[in-house]
Amino acid sequence: MNVRIEEGWKAALAPEFNKFYFEVLTDFVRSRYTQGKVYPPAGKIFQAFDSCPFDRVKVVILGQDPYHEPGQAEGLAFSVPQGIKIPPSLHNILQEISTDLGRPSIIQGGHLMPWVDQGVLLLNATLTVEAHQAASHQGRGWETFTDAVIEILAKEKQGLVFMLWGSYARRKASLIPTGRHLILEAPHPSPLSAYRGFFGCRHFSKANAYLQRLGQPPINW
Repeated sequence: MNVRIEEGWKAALAPEFNKFYFEVLTDFVRSRYTQGKVYPPAGKIFQAFDSCPFDRVKVVILGQDPYHEPGQAEGLAFSVPQGIKIPPSLHNILQEISTDLGRPSIIQGGHLMPWVDQGVLLLNATLTVEAHQAASHQGRGWETFTDAVIEILAKEKQGLVFMLWGSYARRKASLIPTGRHLILEAPHPSPLSAYRGFFGCRHFSKANAYLQRLGQPPINW
């Protein structure tokens, strides 16, 4: 696959790229891009890694799989390109930021690169999806890969913030050593579950308070 990935991530993930499951996964993904409509565009499959260098990661926000409608997916969890209508989950995320911090988010539109530039890794558990078919590439090997990503980050770094929203993401908490990082869990921000505890979770102020205690600059959400 013709993809780019930042050198720090390339080195950290090299053992995964050489495993048999990843070879099988690559063959599957390549065949699907050849035969059907798959998102995100092939060159942006690893956009989350290429745009947020390994050495700069401070916060990890874990999504489920890419948006599956035309023009939405750009390889960053919850983010959409400028000019694309803000999806409901992202709308609720921005609403919670405004409530939590007492001011609007810095995000204009739905493109979240201003967060990525500050060290926020926007990682989906599954990195590809069929057009119009949510969760269609689950169980093909991406979860093994992204589990390894989380384990590597948790082992190699200290003082990260992991935001795990929804039951799918919250299962990843077992991969993160307690006491070494801040793990923030809440229901998913989708309209179906946001009112069950995502609204009012205050993850953004909690993340910044934690980073500041460690002597790091807060994220300008």
